[in-house]
Amino acid sequence: MQTYIPPIDDYKFLLTEVLGFDRAMGEMGKEVDADLAVAVLDEAGKMCAERLQPLNREGDEQGSRLIDGVVHTPEGYAEAYREFVAAGWASLSGDPAHGGQGLPFVLQLWLDEMISATNLSFGLFPGLTRGACEAIAAHASEELKARYLAPLVTGEWTGAMALTESGAGTDLALLKTRATPNGDDSYAVQGTKIFISSGDHDFGGNIVHLVLARLPDAPAGVKGISLFLVPKFLPDAAGKPGARNTVKCGSIEHKMGIHGNSTCVMNYDNATGWLIGEENKGMQGMFVMMNEARLGVGLQGLAISEAAYQSAASYARERIQGRSLTGPKAPEKKADPIIVHPDVRRTLMQIRSINEAGRAFTLWTALKSDIAHRSGDAAEKQLADDVLGLMTPILKGVLTDKGFDHAVMAQQVYGGHGYIEEWGMSQYVRDARIAMIYEGANGIQALDLVGRKLGLNGGRAVMALFKEIGDFCEENRSDENLAAYTKSLKKGLNDLQASTMWFMQNAMAKPDNAGAGSTDYMHLFGLVVLGYMWAKMAKAANENLAAGSGDADYYKNKLLTGRFYMEKVMPETALRKARIETGADSLMEMAAEAF
Repeated sequence: MQTYIPPIDDYKFLLTEVLGFDRAMGEMGKEVDADLAVAVLDEAGKMCAERLQPLNREGDEQGSRLIDGVVHTPEGYAEAYREFVAAGWASLSGDPAHGGQGLPFVLQLWLDEMISATNLSFGLFPGLTRGACEAIAAHASEELKARYLAPLVTGEWTGAMALTESGAGTDLALLKTRATPNGDDSYAVQGTKIFISSGDHDFGGNIVHLVLARLPDAPAGVKGISLFLVPKFLPDAAGKPGARNTVKCGSIEHKMGIHGNSTCVMNYDNATGWLIGEENKGMQGMFVMMNEARLGVGLQGLAISEAAYQSAASYARERIQGRSLTGPKAPEKKADPIIVHPDVRRTLMQIRSINEAGRAFTLWTALKSDIAHRSGDAAEKQLADDVLGLMTPILKGVLTDKGFDHAVMAQQVYGGHGYIEEWGMSQYVRDARIAMIYEGANGIQALDLVGRKLGLNGGRAVMALFKEIGDFCEENRSDENLAAYTKSLKKGLNDLQASTMWFMQNAMAKPDNAGAGSTDYMHLFGLVVLGYMWAKMAKAANENLAAGSGDADYYKNKLLTGRFYMEKVMPETALRKARIETGADSLMEMAAEAF
């Protein structure tokens, strides 16, 4: 059965003892401290566990349906969404100038984690709306901002990203949707988009589509793409949804997972829209949406991994099968709980060790985002923005790859029951799979990291990060309690630096070497960053144990989990490095016809 307890203890530990949340908020002049943050997250967790999780399996079974041209979301979704908005959850991190609460981005990310863990399909509706808000706020005219931002920020209206076409997925240069000037300040948008999550629904209010299209005289390729705001209903003089625009859902996609979300084929039949930003500069607005979305999708991988882990751990404690290798642990029963078996524990510890480090990774990254957007220190702001850009493809790619792997591993703990729908593990596997694909498939994330992010600004971001991790190892070298962490972390950092140098020496003349090693490099980078998070958590746990403060069992279990990561997971950096350094020859020499 699906089981979920919001990880509030982890949130509190990370905020108060590991990553300096209060200090960062103080430096930005934010009147938010860890106590308030934990209180908000605690209430959010209750809402997710009590309101959204009960809808998860029914939503998976019912799915969204198109009946007589009207999209119907699963039973209970519309009511839950209206409650979600009324309680203020949709506006948590929104700009106060437009009705938002202006709370730090990390609270938004961790709210997203809990929403996605309990009901990923539901979470896509508010998540995509925030992406639309970011793009409009960054690039739209003042008139469009005044008309659309407030109802989007508060969640009264929702947003959708209409980018993909049947012949233009990752390669947006191939898109065919057209936009023709109407003679006023509007355009007629003509075309069909596919895979549009939250493209239509029955929640009420307006649905604002951000659509990529070409103007009649646009240059070829990505340099000829513009971004348009196309609402489902044209706002009337009072700003309320008025006449229906010629935007229609042609069909609901039949998907492997996230059945509860209305993923639509959308038809724009000379629909009225307005240009966002400059002509032929639509990719700028798209990347604002995509970067926000990629962090959110990374959280989806972590969320599904955590939910699957909790369910599998609960099952392993209760399911009796076989006896312990060292003798019966439950002699009063016919068999021992499967939690006694080393391989079951290996599976659970593998998942848990990456989940807990991944949660720290998200806070660390979110603080970089808050600093990049709100800090008054120009140098600090630039550094945070550099690191945020570098981390985005790593967080998205690594956490979603691991999210799917972990969902499958957790399903395996159930044995045959994991293959039966009523236990709920199949849904985790099916839902987790999409996160590796949408908002930029993970192979593209890896190419972006190696081909663009590493060398950006002369490698300023990667060098700063290498220095930060190296300095941590050096500063704590004499701490015997951290030796297992710092030594392993330093070894991983050495592998990462060596692989980075290998690309510099071997990829310029032969770009296929970069492509062949990019996914291994992304995961190598992820292993080191997660190891860095474990070292920081171990330092805080040791200090609390030495001081006799807090929950000693919590800190001891944290250290055990971290030790497992350093001993069993971190050595994978050497494997990734070895793969990278073999280059591309064995991949590229075979003729295409031979495949």
